[in-house]
Amino acid sequence: MSVIRYLSQSSLQNLQLTTHDVIASIEHLLFAKTQQQAWNAPKAVITPSDGRYMMATLAAADDPPFLAVKGLILNPENPKYELASINALVTLLDSRSGLPLAIIDGNWVTAVRTAGLSAVAAKRLARPDASIAAFIGCGVQALSHLRALTEIFQLKRINVFGRGAASRNAFCRNAEKMDLSVITAQTAQEAIQDADLIVTSVTLSPQLVPFLDTRWLKPGAFVTMTDLAAPWLSESMSGLERIIIDDLEQEAGMPEPLVDPALVHGDLTDLVTGKTAGRQSVDERTAFVFRGLALGDLAVSGLAYQCACEQSQGTLITS
Repeated sequence: MSVIRYLSQSSLQNLQLTTHDVIASIEHLLFAKTQQQAWNAPKAVITPSDGRYMMATLAAADDPPFLAVKGLILNPENPKYELASINALVTLLDSRSGLPLAIIDGNWVTAVRTAGLSAVAAKRLARPDASIAAFIGCGVQALSHLRALTEIFQLKRINVFGRGAASRNAFCRNAEKMDLSVITAQTAQEAIQDADLIVTSVTLSPQLVPFLDTRWLKPGAFVTMTDLAAPWLSESMSGLERIIIDDLEQEAGMPEPLVDPALVHGDLTDLVTGKTAGRQSVDERTAFVFRGLALGDLAVSGLAYQCACEQSQGTLITS
C-alpha cells in the first residue's frame, strides 16, 4: 500500500517556510547540479493562438531523492470567470523507485519558487543596503516577492504601479500591514526611478506592448523580471551592466531569447557557484531575467513535502 500526501494551499501556508529556507533549498540543488546529483530538463511550452500559455517542468535529484513535475496554464480569460490567471499542479515522486509521494498545489509552489529564485539572485546582484522597492504589477508574484524581499533586505518604502485597481489596493494594504511606507505611482517611470530593487510581474498577453525602460533605473539598481522581460523595451536592455538568466542550456533551446545573448553574463547556477561574478560596484545596474527553473520547483516542492511530513500537514491518500 502506498500513501500519497495532498498538500493544499492552506496546508502549505501552515508550514510557514521562510525565505531563508527556500534560498537554502534552491542553492543546495544548484550545487548538486554541478556534481551530477540533480538534473532539470528545459521547460516545455505550448502557446495556442488564443493567448493561453501552457508549460511543464521536470527536475530530479538524488539528495533529497525526489522528482517533481509541474504542469501550468496561464489563461488571460480566467479572471472573467473569477479564476486565477495561472493555475498549476505539482506531482512529487521518489526519484529512485518512482513511487508517488505527493500532489502539491502548484500555484503556491510557483509563487514561492519564483520569489525564491529572485531572492537567490538578489543576494548576489542587489546592493545589501537596498531600502526602496518598486513593484510593476500587483498580483500574486508581487506579494510573494514582497514577502521574500522583506526577509533579506531592510525595506522602508515601496513604490507601486499597477493598472488593476482591486489588486493594487489589496497589495498596498498587505504592504502597510508589514509596516512599510507605500507610494502609489501615477506612472511606471515614477515608480522605478528612485528604487533600489524593482520587481516586474506584468501579466503576459498577446496585446502587451513594452513600456518599461532600463534607462529610468538609478545607478546601483537591481531588477528581477519575472515576466520574461516582456514589458521592457528590448533596445533599452543594454543599459544594464550585468544580466543573469536562470538557465543557459534551457535558453539555448528557446525559439526567442529573453534578451540579446551578447548581453548575458551567465546563469543562476554560475552565479551561485561563483563561476560568474555578482555585483561588481555600487553603481552597477543589474538584472535577473528568467523563464522559471525546474530545479526551483523541485527545491520548493521537496522542502514543503519534508516539512509537511514532519508537521503532519496535508491529507493522506492511500492506494
